[in-house]
Amino acid sequence: MTRRVFERQLTQIQRDMFALASMVDRAIERSMEALLKRDMVLAREVIEEDIKLNEKRYAIEEKCLELIAMQQPLAGDLRTIVAVLHVTVDLERMGDHAEGIAKVATMIADDDELKPSADISRMADIGRQMLADSLKAFEDHDAQKARITCDVDDQVDALYERVYQELIGYVIKHPEEIEHATHLTWVAHNLERIADRVTNICERVVYLVEGKIEELNVSKY
Repeated sequence: MTRRVFERQLTQIQRDMFALASMVDRAIERSMEALLKRDMVLAREVIEEDIKLNEKRYAIEEKCLELIAMQQPLAGDLRTIVAVLHVTVDLERMGDHAEGIAKVATMIADDDELKPSADISRMADIGRQMLADSLKAFEDHDAQKARITCDVDDQVDALYERVYQELIGYVIKHPEEIEHATHLTWVAHNLERIADRVTNICERVVYLVEGKIEELNVSKY
């Protein structure tokens, strides 16, 4: 394999990673839409399409391993491949969290009493923006942007805690709603985990740029 062919394939696996990220972002957006609009048809579509995310992840992993085996890349190129491998795993797991939200949407579709709070929607918005920012940091090899993006996770953690406490208070007053309140807690948890996965991507950006593993996901909340 010539160097030019290798570079072309290295570029392609990064494009594939960004394509997967776009699929994941859409899954998060659509799962939240299904939840807020009580749209069971859309929720089921998100659930069914999760298999495409899994397939995309495995295809990228195979390409990465093939490049390592055939080319024996130098340190800088190897860091890129390893970073793509790790980011791809986190993206696929975010897709699982989106699927989890969609599943909750099907469970509470018939409940008109308890609706997702504005804080849950805010968690989703922040998480999606964090994802976009982390990918931009990867594309630009911007370790500082990655660190800044990680700090935003504290906002998501704070919102999660507030949602949790509000739901606990609601159940105390309305114990008959404990099942649906629990389901909404699952939604908030999935969104909190999505933000955590983004911080993992940011850590891989730092590794890509600086060649060192640095734990950035240390909550200050």
